[in-house]
Amino acid sequence: QMQLVESGGGLVQAGGSLRLSCAASGRTFSSYTMGWFRQAPGKEREFVAAVSPNGGITNYADSVKGQFTISRDNAKNTVYLQMNRLKPEDTAVYYCAATTFFFATTGGRYNFWGQGTQVTVSS
Repeated sequence: QMQLVESGGGLVQAGGSLRLSCAASGRTFSSYTMGWFRQAPGKEREFVAAVSPNGGITNYADSVKGQFTISRDNAKNTVYLQMNRLKPEDTAVYYCAATTFFFATTGGRYNFWGQGTQVTVSS
């Protein structure tokens, strides 16, 4: 089992920035592709970004390209999501997840999930 704990969410004004962190434990972190997903009220969960096990490959949803940056520190067993120029439509609960697939953008392929952290962007 892998435990994932997100932090860094909060309330921010439009145009501001937040950095989410997700600390992993229980498994070999560097063996997993890590992803971020989000779910807004009344909407389905959607893929945000993913990073390969060694951090060399990243992928983003079109809606966040150029705005968000995913990264990881395997020495600290932590994955990050830097979110800049935030918009009200970025408001959601953000989840980190881990998968044994080399690279996955669909939630069904992720094995482990965190509890989520709320991000609220005010206009």
